[in-house]
Amino acid sequence: MKICKIWDSDYPWDVRVEKICKTLISAKHEVHLICRNKKIQKTYELIDGIHIHRLPCIIKNKKLNEIISFPAFFNPLWIYKIWKIIKEHNIEIIIVRDLPLALTAISIGRIIGLPVILDMAENYPEMINDLWTSANFRLRNLFIRNPLAVKVVELVSIKYVDHIIVVVEESAERLIKLGINSDKITIMMNTPPLSRLSYSVKKLYPGSLSNLKDDFIIIYLGLLEYPRGIETAISAMRIIVDKTDKCKLVILGNGKDEQKFKELVYKLNLNDNVLFEGWVDYRRAFDYICSSDIGLVPHHATRSWNTTIPNKLFDYMSFGKPVIVSDAIPTKRIVEKERCGLVFKDRDPRSLSSAIIELYENKEFCKELGNRGKRAIESKYNWERESIKLIEVLNRLLKDKK
Repeated sequence: MKICKIWDSDYPWDVRVEKICKTLISAKHEVHLICRNKKIQKTYELIDGIHIHRLPCIIKNKKLNEIISFPAFFNPLWIYKIWKIIKEHNIEIIIVRDLPLALTAISIGRIIGLPVILDMAENYPEMINDLWTSANFRLRNLFIRNPLAVKVVELVSIKYVDHIIVVVEESAERLIKLGINSDKITIMMNTPPLSRLSYSVKKLYPGSLSNLKDDFIIIYLGLLEYPRGIETAISAMRIIVDKTDKCKLVILGNGKDEQKFKELVYKLNLNDNVLFEGWVDYRRAFDYICSSDIGLVPHHATRSWNTTIPNKLFDYMSFGKPVIVSDAIPTKRIVEKERCGLVFKDRDPRSLSSAIIELYENKEFCKELGNRGKRAIESKYNWERESIKLIEVLNRLLKDKK
């Protein structure tokens, strides 16, 4: 089978795109990935068996190229590229990631007569709505990221797409409330492969962690932006430091609000207790997780985070680390069900600091929680189980089209 995967950003790299493409290749399918080209790379490459087709760079200026290649369903550059690749390579099925290019894929699929799958990794309307908070609002959002317009696009897309893949139960429930038949929805969580469990858990202390061998390390991995609760974690450290200076918060990643968080650290006099390691390669981040004591997911319990699940939760669990999560519905549900960590009230630094101190003072409890999380990955939350669902959806759609 020849499959076209549409991704609205650059590749490499995205963990879910990679896993889906490799799953399809392992099932003997030919995969053509159409993606953006902000970095002005080759328009075609073959990487790990994936035929990568990047948008052409009409203007050799990164800023202008970024504007021209903006992923919108009406962008003629995307329409041309998707149509061209599908026709040239006799594509049989289309998988489009998230909402920005969903209508493009659906329209082309209808014209040519191909089934289209929407891989809905995010609750896109609510994610855009989060950008309209005081911390993230930009004037341009009125035109290119308007929550009302995005909501309309979503309603049309989910009605006319052939199948929808979501990452968590709460997302499926939301779509059902919008009138989508449950038979049209498959839950496929963004879980790690079982091979992750054999990764060395030896404490390697990469980067500045080499100076923290005697400390209790809390790690956050992800984007540095609101409303991911990073400011809550920093404020919690101010409370913790008054009780012990052995706890260190290590932040991996970058993002548009990074400077604001660094200013908060300086303001609270936490430069020795909160460390920013910057962006690191996803696989190198594993060494940081191995060297930590707690994995942290402090996201605000917004309507967006109440209907999606962050990859880092499963990453922490796969390395046997206890997790501390906010009471956003999906993370709270999984952590309480698997008894692999503690839950705190979102946006409440005192609640978070209490949870951290509880684990800091009870290392055996920490180990017990971490072991439960790792066993849950082995038995339930792994990509080998989830990927089977993708192949089943493909086979069902192709059968229905015949």
